[in-house]
Amino acid sequence: EISNFYTLTIYEKGAEVVRMLHTLLGAELFRKGSDLYFERHDGQAVTCDDFVAAMEAVSGRDLSQFKRWYSQAGTPVLHISDHYEAAQQQYRLQVRQSCPATPGQPDKAPFVIPLAMGLLDAASGEEIQNTQVLEVNQASQEFVFTGIKNRPLPSLLRGFSAPVKLDYAYSREQLAFLLAHDSDGFNRWEAGQRLAIQVFSDALKQVQNGQTPAFDPQLAHALGKVLTDAQLDTALKAEIISLPSLAYLLELQDQADVAASHAVREALRLHLAQQLEQPLRDIYGRLREQARCTEYRPEAAQIGRRRLQSMALGYLMLLQRDDILTACSAQFEQADNMTERLAALGNLVNSHAREQAQQALDSFALEFADEPLVMDQWFSVQASSPLFSDAAQIRTLMQHKAFSIKNPNKVRAVLGAFSQHNLPQFHAADGSGYALLAEQVTALDALNPQMSARMVNPLTRWRAYAPAQSALMRKALEQLKALPTLSKDLFEVLEKSLAESA
Repeated sequence: EISNFYTLTIYEKGAEVVRMLHTLLGAELFRKGSDLYFERHDGQAVTCDDFVAAMEAVSGRDLSQFKRWYSQAGTPVLHISDHYEAAQQQYRLQVRQSCPATPGQPDKAPFVIPLAMGLLDAASGEEIQNTQVLEVNQASQEFVFTGIKNRPLPSLLRGFSAPVKLDYAYSREQLAFLLAHDSDGFNRWEAGQRLAIQVFSDALKQVQNGQTPAFDPQLAHALGKVLTDAQLDTALKAEIISLPSLAYLLELQDQADVAASHAVREALRLHLAQQLEQPLRDIYGRLREQARCTEYRPEAAQIGRRRLQSMALGYLMLLQRDDILTACSAQFEQADNMTERLAALGNLVNSHAREQAQQALDSFALEFADEPLVMDQWFSVQASSPLFSDAAQIRTLMQHKAFSIKNPNKVRAVLGAFSQHNLPQFHAADGSGYALLAEQVTALDALNPQMSARMVNPLTRWRAYAPAQSALMRKALEQLKALPTLSKDLFEVLEKSLAESA
């Protein structure tokens, strides 16, 4: 079904492929190619080949190999190793690309991959090789840098120059160093994410072995440097101190352990809040004061400030201190914009202050009862909170007068938020979350087949979970497939998910 074909992947991959052309050709040639493309084809129905042909015309390059991005499925992996020869002052970078087999494509030809990289002095953090783009177009290649006096630390895939997976054996010390010193914003963030994943994984293994988790102090130490870096952009700070989502951490596991992973992630967040309490307090107090003294404007600087303020408050609320709870409630009541108000509401709902959270929810619903889009946010804040909403509470939310299963926005705000963001409750051990979703998908299918096919997706990933959860998810899918009437949209999704498991 065509509605099942156009997923978010189509648009995101398409955007990344176009961006790679920009990286390979440079801004000037890319602009000329874009102008030529519109000049040739404005008002016509055209293809990807036509777009690439315009880029070939202005650059004089043969981009036929590049078009493998459009014809080959799967995510390529760059396997990178290095070697430093002190006597010759040479640094060698060995790059090998691969792409896993996909249905109908067991073997993949090499892609054209722009690898933006730089080299840092491993002692000072100074940049000894500015960003340059290496064109990886063979299965295996070597790049040699000369005049390198000491073994450098590579900063690889800067700016996420290609939608690939990077396989390079950074140590934790190197990741912490990149987090502190790299001049590339994306790589600072990526180093922090990789370091956090390693710390989380160690702690998860400890919990699964019946031990109390202990967290490597390098992560808190490195994030402390980020928080106190006066030169670092506030929006980037906010992203760097954000831990990888629970959904992403589960994707990295062979058999996802939702309950243990959620508990470890929350324990890690609390650990960071305790270790970084003072800089977090300083940041929140300073940014909140700026908010009170500055007229609200939807501009980049203020957006970054509000994002960092919200992140700091989220960490501080984990400490369960009365003064922080009071500050959060005050922000909810006094905020002059929806961003800060919703941030405070979300932090209250995700705290143990149930009474204050309910008061804030009641106040919000009363004020915005006649604003359907704002009420969508009200639904979503509750449905996505493990502390606030289990399957029973979701049923209660769906009885609210502002909810209608006929309205796709309401369905996404409640069922979508619950199944995609409230993973501890959706994956409850008794299967109540799966039963709820299957029940509502059944009702949706008679009203909106496209929505039913989209909403059932969390169940179709059943093979990625631990056996107990996996069996319950598969059972829910089989019950749906056994219904006497199914739309083509929903049947296709169910058939594919269950057939692949046969």
